[in-house]
Amino acid sequence: MSATLIKHALVVNEGQITETDLLIVGDKIEKIATDIPARQTDRIIEANGCYLLPGMIDDQVHFREPGLTNKGTIASESRAAVAGGITSYMEMPNVNPATTNIEALEQKYAIAAEKSYANYAFYLGATEDNIEQIKSLDPKIHCGVKVFMGASTGDLLVEAPQALDAIFRESPVLIVTHCESSPVIRKNREALLRSKAVLTIEDHPKLRDVNACYASSSYAVDLAKKYQSQLHVLHITTEKELSLFEPGPIKNKHITAEACVHHLWFSDRDYASLGNLIKCNPSIKSANDRDALIHALHTNQIDIVATDHAPHTLAEKRVGYEQAPAGLPLVQHALLSLLEHVKHGRLSLTQVVEKTAHNPALRYAIAKRGFVREGYYADLVLIDSQSFTAVTHENSLYHCAWSPFSGIEFSSKIKSTWVNGRQIFCSDNTAIDKPLAMPLVFDR
Repeated sequence: MSATLIKHALVVNEGQITETDLLIVGDKIEKIATDIPARQTDRIIEANGCYLLPGMIDDQVHFREPGLTNKGTIASESRAAVAGGITSYMEMPNVNPATTNIEALEQKYAIAAEKSYANYAFYLGATEDNIEQIKSLDPKIHCGVKVFMGASTGDLLVEAPQALDAIFRESPVLIVTHCESSPVIRKNREALLRSKAVLTIEDHPKLRDVNACYASSSYAVDLAKKYQSQLHVLHITTEKELSLFEPGPIKNKHITAEACVHHLWFSDRDYASLGNLIKCNPSIKSANDRDALIHALHTNQIDIVATDHAPHTLAEKRVGYEQAPAGLPLVQHALLSLLEHVKHGRLSLTQVVEKTAHNPALRYAIAKRGFVREGYYADLVLIDSQSFTAVTHENSLYHCAWSPFSGIEFSSKIKSTWVNGRQIFCSDNTAIDKPLAMPLVFDR
């Protein structure tokens, strides 16, 4: 059986940073100890004091397959993800056709089994009339049900109170929500158009404002309290919403919240230079909101950091504001952006690992992943904090071939990524090995 010995790594795990060796045998971590002796058949990786982290588990991505493969595919986007240190992901249902029944869900699993570079799971999308499909989900193999509580397209919008009550009452799996209120957004649009003829990108955070987010997220929290549902509120963007979430360890909560990397990095000041490239829903808001989100990572009101990776082509983005789609590609540079917060003292390295690996594993009860532990799958990322990564559109691996971070030089580098014990990415030759990913399994 193949074995890899990583020597002299600074392992970041469970609140500590420890210089140690780590032995991978097959797809799992067999031993963690100082000065593990090398065997003749071992492959030796000299870490030279680089940081070794559990791979990021991204609980919110849009990889666009099936039906939207001009924007991205499970293969292309998972390939970019492992280059960014993401070893597992959970993918959203708003593809074409939307993933609203078990048959469509299984079709995506079949595609990923052949093409995914990172471990995978897929959400079922809630509609106003598919409660029987939701009730048939298996908690051990299905990560959750996605509810668009407000602004969305097609049949994935769920607004009817009786439908929402049924979902929160009956779902056997974690409920994850996109929370923006369509009625509030409509009122905001009417108010904006009374003073101007055409909306621009600078109006985006006014259209999808604090009130639109809070009206919907508070409704979701109320429903979860009413039915004692397991609720995870995605991509919180406002300081006001933070009052809905309790501080404390994630294992004690049935209502949790997350922030996304772009909402921790950009603010409404960046619309002037980046325009539609950072148009996303919920919108990027004020610098004060951004700073409040970072503070909430310290108080544990925000439990998880994800990406909401959502690629579109540059041609689609280079149109008028109202016609441009919302979403941006992020998986290749998400972890690097968080490490930049570490460099500037806004977060600690152990906090980054907690929010991107430990807590997603705990919240979803993922079996044997999310920690650097003996007997766990070897999903690992080696970070060189003494090097740098210059981002350009040209060196982005996304199918859409652009990045909102283009022109930024991050002060860390992803050196290697292992998925299930296999070194699937190495920066020395930019080679990415063939897919050998697994479906995520849940202990629940």
